[in-house]
Amino acid sequence: MAIGNVRAALRSAFTTSVVASMFLSNLAFAQADAVYWGGPILTMEGDRPRYVEAVAVEDGKIVYAGKKSGVTSLQDADTATFDLAGKTMLPGFVDPHGHIFLGGIQALSANLLPPPDGEGSDISSLQKTLRGWMAANAETVDKVGVIVGFGYDNSQLEEVRHPTRQDLDAVSADVPILLVHQSTHIGVLNTAGLKAVGYTAETPDPEGGVIQREADGKTPNGVVEEIAFFTLLPKLLEAVGSAGVETFASAGAQSWAAFGYTTVQEGRSIPDTAAVMRKVAADGGFKVDVVTYVDLLVGQDYLEKNYSPDYTDHFRVAGGKMVIDGSPQGFTAWRDRPYYDPVGDYPEGYAGYASVDPETFKDTIAWTYANTIPVIAHANGEKAGDLLIDALTEAEKAYGKKDRRPVLIHGQFERFDQIARYKALGVIPSLFPMHTFYWGDWHAEHTVGPELAQNISPTQWYRKAGMIFTTHHDAPVALPDSMRVLWATVNRRTRSGKVLGPEQRVDTYTALRAMTIWPAFQIFEEDRKGSIKTGKLADFIILSADPLKTAPEDLDKIQVEETIKEGRTIWKRD
Repeated sequence: MAIGNVRAALRSAFTTSVVASMFLSNLAFAQADAVYWGGPILTMEGDRPRYVEAVAVEDGKIVYAGKKSGVTSLQDADTATFDLAGKTMLPGFVDPHGHIFLGGIQALSANLLPPPDGEGSDISSLQKTLRGWMAANAETVDKVGVIVGFGYDNSQLEEVRHPTRQDLDAVSADVPILLVHQSTHIGVLNTAGLKAVGYTAETPDPEGGVIQREADGKTPNGVVEEIAFFTLLPKLLEAVGSAGVETFASAGAQSWAAFGYTTVQEGRSIPDTAAVMRKVAADGGFKVDVVTYVDLLVGQDYLEKNYSPDYTDHFRVAGGKMVIDGSPQGFTAWRDRPYYDPVGDYPEGYAGYASVDPETFKDTIAWTYANTIPVIAHANGEKAGDLLIDALTEAEKAYGKKDRRPVLIHGQFERFDQIARYKALGVIPSLFPMHTFYWGDWHAEHTVGPELAQNISPTQWYRKAGMIFTTHHDAPVALPDSMRVLWATVNRRTRSGKVLGPEQRVDTYTALRAMTIWPAFQIFEEDRKGSIKTGKLADFIILSADPLKTAPEDLDKIQVEETIKEGRTIWKRD
């Protein structure tokens, strides 16, 4: 019988025995399943970098982290030994905000991202990519009856506009086409797609959304924003079927693992998609831990029954999600002042809009506090941040101050005065520094202007206030590229090479903390994840180089070589 099985049997038989407890404590160090050594091992423990020479793993947990000489007594003939060969080991990255379900759709759709992640540089390149994808996936198109392209960005297209239904009709006039904007807050339909979802000249704009119109002010031009976009997805994806939806979930989780994430997130699910993820988990489809936050406008009953701090088959419902506004680069974030120079047909003084009724938002936040359910809230614009602060303040006053860890998602356009109020409320900001690269120039030229753009994702504002922060990719808004997240947080360089907000830059170790131990704290799992420490899960990544010994401008050149979840390799390069 293996040591692990002997131990399990003894625990079962002697759980109340003090003597047995002492015996088992010694037995825990009798054998390690695996030992890692031979390269820098950065533990992420503490305010300053700390390295160890070797790590031992048993039953999916770390049983030793220290000098290499200390693992000798833990090894026997069955212990697997892994020589890092100079490569660097860190704790696995913890995703503080992303969308694996949509990421799965992205992984299986036409890639319309602009360079350097795709070739979507103008309308004709989008059309070319769609035609190529249709030809390569003719059987799928015939079966599903819909064509999906993911990641176009009007700000990066030569035409500096959204595609229209006519642009997509040129690709297919018969099969519904849906393009998803890189922000995931806007979509474009061809004429067949508009017909499939029932959007006509008589369809009113839904509350919290916009159906853009042609010159007559009535006919939909194909572009749909926010709620008008979110509500059409289930209609278009009906033909995919349950098996297809499950494929999206598992494909998304696996794509995250390739970038070193051992805990991933679906940051806005409805009860149906949460149920799909639970089924995928039960069928063994998740190799990483998956947390989901259920849309509170439709999922309060589901949350009451399914919220849990513990995983079952690598899946748990971690809390609720609310969305206050939209996309800053798409001019749908809710600001406290007009946009600087918005590109499009916007009225004078346009400042975006809320995607939820403010009183409804406040009532819903109060419900989460009353039921002690963690909440994350999407708030990009300054006005959206004000509403979040007001709602949290009222809820705390009504239900008391506890360790609730409410999370601000994105917070791209913030005022300095909001930071202290977030701190007083115990808010954890999950920021999006990749915006400095992808849309930094756009923000400076069109959304907030050159002065305010310096402070998007204001990481140093929070550090100087004595607060932690986390950094996310919001995939599929961007690829879940951990090294680009790290690079952007440290460098804050735009596509044009400018440094946007040099005073907001942080050092590499701080940026790594925002990807490991701080997001573990954000999701109430700092006792088991986020650092390499005895007793924690053996969640590791192996990198081609040590980030702390790499020049800041070269951080994005580091590659994830291997991802290890609870002592088992779940992804390896080549």
